[in-house]
Parts: sequence; structure tokens; C-alpha cells
Amino acid sequence: MNETAKTQRTLTGKVVSNKMDKTIAVLIERSVKHPLYEKYVRKSSKLLAHDEKNECNEGDVVIIESSRPLSKRKAWRLQKIVERAQEA
Repeated sequence: MNETAKTQRTLTGKVVSNKMDKTIAVLIERSVKHPLYEKYVRKSSKLLAHDEKNECNEGDVVIIESSRPLSKRKAWRLQKIVERAQEA
């Protein structure tokens, strides 16, 4: 096995914006247990990901993977589209 090869970290989220060129904003939601009250709280974070072909639309569920920094805030890239948004 090659020692320099690293496994890519992947996350699943929903596209909330595709207004930028070759960039999408992905909302990642997770449930975290509160340390004192032991109630599950929903936390979310918005990540920018590289979309080379501009193929994502708002509402799509996508898988993104970590990559080298592509700009100041963009260090993720689109791996695949899991589910397309319903056309209204």
C-alpha cells in the first residue's frame, strides 16, 4: 500500500446555493448530544465545494470530498449527486 495516499473525507449535504461559477454551497446537518442536558441538538455548517461542470441545482443532495484548498473558503469538491431536486 502506498504510504502517501490518504483517504478522502466525505460528507453528505444539501445544495443551498449554486449562484457562483463552478462553486456550490452545501448545508451539512448533524445531531450532537448536549453534554449537560443530554438532549440532541441539530447543528449545521455551510461549506463551499467545487463543481467543475456547474451540474448541481438548489435542493440536490450531494456527496462532497475534501481536497486541497482551491480558494480562501473552498477546500471541498463535488464527488457525486445522490438525489436531484424535484422540479416545481
